[in-house]
Order: sequence, then structure tokens, then C-alpha cells
Amino acid sequence: MDPLSASLKIAGSGLEAQSTRLRIVSENIANSRTTGDTPGADAYRRKIITFDSELDRATGTTLVHVKKLGVDRSDFVEEYDPDHPAADEKGMVKLPNVNMLIEMADLREANRSYEANLQTIRQTRDLISATIDLLKG
Repeated sequence: MDPLSASLKIAGSGLEAQSTRLRIVSENIANSRTTGDTPGADAYRRKIITFDSELDRATGTTLVHVKKLGVDRSDFVEEYDPDHPAADEKGMVKLPNVNMLIEMADLREANRSYEANLQTIRQTRDLISATIDLLKG
């Protein structure tokens, strides 16, 4: 496989991985205040994503892919709110283990990685077009 096609394949795998990461971070942000429905029920657990590299034997390139989607097993934050429907007998409500600062940092990093992969695809496309123009001329 030529280097330009390999660049497209590598950047494409990066786009797919970062797209999944953006979705997971968005779910975490959207559920940052989602509690249980019944007294003492667990709140939303923060989702996490793990990446891995994989050799594509057909092209000889190393691609990134989502290895695993999991949940963060850290403790829930507890807040005293005896009037809440999910409050236990002591009036404590379990809140999600989502830290908005971490989620916003992950969101920014995933967005920048996505943009970098997209720019790689644009530049590779331009190089392919320039090569075709040279061959025509």
C-alpha cells in the first residue's frame, strides 16, 4: 500500500476512535446529575473508553481502535437531600461519579485529536490531487 493511502486509513481509524470518545464524554456530561429512581438506588456511573493499536495485515499499517467500553468504579458522591425520591433512610442521595472538569478536558482533547485526524485526511487528499495533476500535465 502506498504511503498516502496508508495515511488515509490511519487517520480514518483515528476519526472513528475519537468519534466514539466524543460520544462517551457527551453521555457522561448529559448524565452528570442523573440519580437513581428509588431510595438508595445507584446513580449514573461514568463511562470510560480504552484504546488499542492493531496491525492491519492487508495494508501493513497500525490502526487505533476502541478496545473496551467500561464504567468508572470510583465512589459515588453523596449529598444530603431528604426530599429527593432517591434519598435513602438517612436522607443521602447518591450522585454520579462524573467530574465535569475531567469531562471537559476529555472533550477538548478528543475534539483536538479529531480535528488533527481530519486535517491529515485533507492534506493527504490535496497531495493525491496534486500528484494526479502532475501526472496529467
